[in-house]
Amino acid sequence: MGKKLRTLGLVFLMLMIVSMGVLAEAKSNNALVIQTDFGVKDGAVSAMKGVAFGVDSDIRVFDLTQEIPAYNIWEASYRLMQTAPYWPKGTVFVSVVDPGVGTERKSIVVKTKTGQFFVTPDNGTLTLISEIMGIAEVREIDENVNRLPGSKDSYTFFGRDVYAYTGARLASGKISYEQVGPVLKQDLVKIPYQKASVNGNVAVGTIPILDIQYGNVWTNIGTDVVAKLGIKVNDILKVQVFQAGKLVYEGQMPFANTFGDVPEGKPLAYYNSLMELSFALNMDSFSTVNKVFSGPEWSVKVEKVN
Repeated sequence: MGKKLRTLGLVFLMLMIVSMGVLAEAKSNNALVIQTDFGVKDGAVSAMKGVAFGVDSDIRVFDLTQEIPAYNIWEASYRLMQTAPYWPKGTVFVSVVDPGVGTERKSIVVKTKTGQFFVTPDNGTLTLISEIMGIAEVREIDENVNRLPGSKDSYTFFGRDVYAYTGARLASGKISYEQVGPVLKQDLVKIPYQKASVNGNVAVGTIPILDIQYGNVWTNIGTDVVAKLGIKVNDILKVQVFQAGKLVYEGQMPFANTFGDVPEGKPLAYYNSLMELSFALNMDSFSTVNKVFSGPEWSVKVEKVN
C-alpha cells in the first residue's frame, strides 16, 4: 500500500510540474515592438514603455526605431515591412507616426495572415505590411475599455494613452484580440506609389527608402523584375530618377556584387539586403552627391545598355 501511495505521489508531483510549465508558458509574453517618430531627446518613448511595464512587469519591450522622420508615414510603413517578417508569430508592433493625432482618423489593431499584430492609427502606416503579410482582420480600438485609466481628457499623446496601453494588454495576454474592439469592415488607408514592373526593356519602380547611414538609394525593384531584363553582373545600366515626374538624375553604372567592385567614388547598382536593386557610390553618399531622396513621389527607370 505504501509503495502505491509513493507511486501515486510521484505521478501527482510530475503532473503538477507539467501543469506549472504549461501555465508559465501560457502566461509568457509575446514581444512588444515600438516604432515612433518621437526621437529619444525627451521622455515620450520612456513614458510609453512605462505604460507597458505598468500593464505587466514581465512584458518584453523592444525598439524597432524611434527615429522615423517627423510625420513621415511612408517611412514608418517601410520600416515595418523591412523588419516585421523577422519577428515571430504573436509579436505585437506599436507604430506611432500620427500627424492626425486627436482627429477623426481611426485607431486600429490589425492581425496579419502571418499571425502578427499591428497597433497604429489608420493613416497609411500599414500600406506595405498589408501587401507582404496579408490582412486577416482589422479591429477598431474601443477606447472606453482600452485606454490608459485617467487619460480620457488627453488628445495629443495616443501613443502612450491608447497604443502602448492596448499593445501591452494584447502582448501580455490581459486581453484577447477579440477584446480590442469591434471588427472594422472598411478598407485600410493606403499610400499610392509606383510598384515595380517591366515595360518593354525598361524596369520602373519607386525609391521607398534610403540606406540612411551611408546614403545608398534603395528601390523596390526586386530580383524577379531584374531577371526579366536579363541583367547580369558587370552589365552597364542606364538609371533615371524622377521626383514627382521631374528628372533629377541620369547616369550609367555597372551592376556589381558589392561596393568594392568599383573604384572609390564611382557609382554602382547592386542588390541590397532585401534583394532589391539599389544605387551607391563606393565610399560616398549617392543621395547627397546627386540630391536623390526617397518617398512615394520618387520613381526610377532602369534599362540595360549593353
